[in-house]
Amino acid sequence: MSVLFVTSEHAELLKSGGLGDISAALPRALRETGCDIRILMPAYPSVLAKVRPITIVAHRKGHGAIPPYLIGATELSGGVPLYLVLAPTLFQRDGGAYGGPDGRDHADNDLRFACLSLAAAEICAGLPRLGWRPDILHAHDWVSGLAPAYARWWKLPVRSVMTIHNIAHQGLFPYHRMPDLDVPPEAFSLDGLEFHLHGSFLKAGIYYSDHLTTVSPTYADEITTEPLGGGLHGLIGGIAGAGRLTGIPNGIGEEWNPARDPYLPAAFDAGNLDGKAEAAEVIRTALCLDPAEGPLFGVVSRLVHQKGLDLVSEAAGEIVARGGQIAILGTGDPQVEAMLLDLSRRHRGKVGLMVGFNEPMAHRIIAASDFFLMPSRFEPCGLTQMQAQRYGTLPVAHRTGGLADTIEDGETGFLFAPADAEGLIGAAERAFSVFADKDRLAAMRRAAMAKDFAWSGPAKAYKALYARLADDGSSRSARSRSLTVVPKTRTPASKVA
Repeated sequence: MSVLFVTSEHAELLKSGGLGDISAALPRALRETGCDIRILMPAYPSVLAKVRPITIVAHRKGHGAIPPYLIGATELSGGVPLYLVLAPTLFQRDGGAYGGPDGRDHADNDLRFACLSLAAAEICAGLPRLGWRPDILHAHDWVSGLAPAYARWWKLPVRSVMTIHNIAHQGLFPYHRMPDLDVPPEAFSLDGLEFHLHGSFLKAGIYYSDHLTTVSPTYADEITTEPLGGGLHGLIGGIAGAGRLTGIPNGIGEEWNPARDPYLPAAFDAGNLDGKAEAAEVIRTALCLDPAEGPLFGVVSRLVHQKGLDLVSEAAGEIVARGGQIAILGTGDPQVEAMLLDLSRRHRGKVGLMVGFNEPMAHRIIAASDFFLMPSRFEPCGLTQMQAQRYGTLPVAHRTGGLADTIEDGETGFLFAPADAEGLIGAAERAFSVFADKDRLAAMRRAAMAKDFAWSGPAKAYKALYARLADDGSSRSARSRSLTVVPKTRTPASKVA
C-alpha cells in the first residue's frame, strides 16, 4: 500500500498547530503497519535548514500563473521519505507557513498552495526519476485541497482521501484567480469548488476526493449541520449519506509520558504522583502564584475566540473564590491576550499568565495541574485533553467534537453543555467536589492515565480505509454520479469566510 501524504506542516521541520504534530506522528505509525507512506510539503527556509541531502527528482514547468518548480527527495528521522516542493519565489520567505512576520497571510497563498497540490498530482501521474507512484493520495486541510481536484481533472488512476482538521479554515480566493490556478472553467460551479463567488480549496478537496475523513466521530456528525458545517453542511451531509465520511480521532505521541518526560522536575506515574506535586510548585513559582492547598486549573491553548477563553475569564472569580488557581499559557488574538492579562492582574497570585508558546512550559503546566480547562466552542479533535489525561490531569471541557469522544464524563474528566460560563462553573464545581474526595480523585486519575491514546489505533483505521479504497474498483464510477447535496438555503458568505 503506497500513500502520498500532502501537508503544509511537520513538527520536526515547521509547526503552526496540531496539523504539524499529526503530520509527524501519523506517517510514522502508518509505516509501522506496513504502509509505504511518503510526505510531500513545501520547502520553507526552516525545512531546508534542517534536512540534507536533497536529491532533485523532477523539474516541472508549472501551470497557469503557478511558476516552475522542482521536486526534491530526502528522508526524515525514522526513515520516512520526504518530498519537497522547491519554489523559491513562493516559499523562501520570512515568517511561518501561511504568513509573514507581521502575522498577515501572504497575498499569494492561492498560488503557493496550488503549487503544493499541483506537485502532488504530478507525483500521482508518475515521475520517471522518482520511480514511485502512490495508490492513495491523502490531502490535509484546505492547503492541499486542490490535489484531489487536479487528480480528478487529469483523470489519474489514484484514490484520494481528504481530511478536514478544522472546517473553519476554507481557503477562499476570488473567482478571477481561478484561471491562474489552472482550474477548468466548468469546475467553478456549485458542483465543483465555487463557494459564494469564491473558489474554495477546502470545498475542492471535499467535492473531488473519493473519501472524506475528519478527526473525531462527533465532529464528523457536527459538520453535517448548519451551526458547525461552515456553510458546507449540505455537501458534507450528502457525502455522509453516501457512506463516504469517516471520523477517526487523532492520537498523541510517546513524548507525552510523565514517567520519562525530560521537561518535568520529577518523573511520576499512576502509582506514584509525587512528581505531580513537584511540578505544581515549579509552576506556582514560575507564574507568581501564591502557595496554595487548593486545586490548580491549567490552560494551554491558542488564545482565540474558538477556545472559549472568555468563559474562563467569566468563571475565574468563582474558581478563585473556592480556593482554586489558574495557570495559563498561550498566544493568539491580541484582544484575548489583553483580556487574560487583565484577568491575571485582577486576581494577582491566583491567576498566572504566560503569553507565548514554550514547549517545556506546556508539559509542566499539563503535568502540574489537577484539572484542565477546555471550554472550546468547537473542537474538531483536540490534543491537549488527551495529553492532560495521560498526566493524570482531569479535563473540564465543553461536550463537543473530539472532546466528547475522548473524555469520559465523571470517570476521566468533566463535560458540560452548552458552552457558556454557567456550564463551565457547574463543571468546575463538580471538579472541586472530586478534589475534596481523595479516593475518588485518585481513581479518576488512574482511569485517565490508563486510557490508550497511542497513534497505533488511528493508523490501523486509516490503513483499513486505504485498503477499502484501493480494492474498490467501482468507487470512481460511483463518485462520478451527480451529487444532490447543496442545501436550498445557503449561509451568507460573510458568516463563513
